[in-house]
Amino acid sequence: MVEGLRGASGRVRWMFTDRSGGVSTGAHASLNLADRVDDDPGAVSDNRARVAVSMGVAPDRLVVMEACHGIVVSVVESGVDPLVSGVDALVTRESGRALAALAADCLPIVLHDSGSGIVGVVHSGWVGVRDDVVGAALDAMAVLGAVSVSAVIGPAVCGRCYAVPIERVAEVADRFPEAASVTLDGRAALNLPAAVAARLVRAGVEVADVGVCTVESSVHFSYRRDHVTGRQAAIVVLEAP
Repeated sequence: MVEGLRGASGRVRWMFTDRSGGVSTGAHASLNLADRVDDDPGAVSDNRARVAVSMGVAPDRLVVMEACHGIVVSVVESGVDPLVSGVDALVTRESGRALAALAADCLPIVLHDSGSGIVGVVHSGWVGVRDDVVGAALDAMAVLGAVSVSAVIGPAVCGRCYAVPIERVAEVADRFPEAASVTLDGRAALNLPAAVAARLVRAGVEVADVGVCTVESSVHFSYRRDHVTGRQAAIVVLEAP
């Protein structure tokens, strides 16, 4: 059974999956939702179907993005392919359509305006934070009519576990100072959840953070920890009125 971390607001429901409840084996056990990570394609398809059903939609109503560490946003409308490549955010005002952003240390973010009936998901690594993919997603939602957006930041690598070269910290912190962090052993690090939360707050967005570090959590996939691994997802759906 697919459990995950779930929430709801009005007509909006969301979930952050973990690695339990699927059929994948080995390094991808068990709810891997990504292809192109050397998992059995049949298992991935089965896992995606399980997640869709658990969110109350048919498997063909689940739209998954193939992220590219950019700031391109895709507006999901009727007839869209269930796999959208080359984007790092999906937004829609179509009810009964589940949007999914995959990650395994990068930030999976749910955006929603239940009053206006507009939802979105974002994938953001350090490049996405630096280049403000969250801002691009908020702009796309505003064009659709969103006026009061809330956000939920899902499981991601924390500032204690994301050691990077000091030059990268400077590159990101130059725009978002909250990104600067230090690991437990004193190395330069990035705190991407803190940076994104601060960015959202400055935009007037109400923010919640599930507070789970994927590197520290044994029930989540982590590329930084394991290298060969699966991907979990942030999933959001707008129910029909």
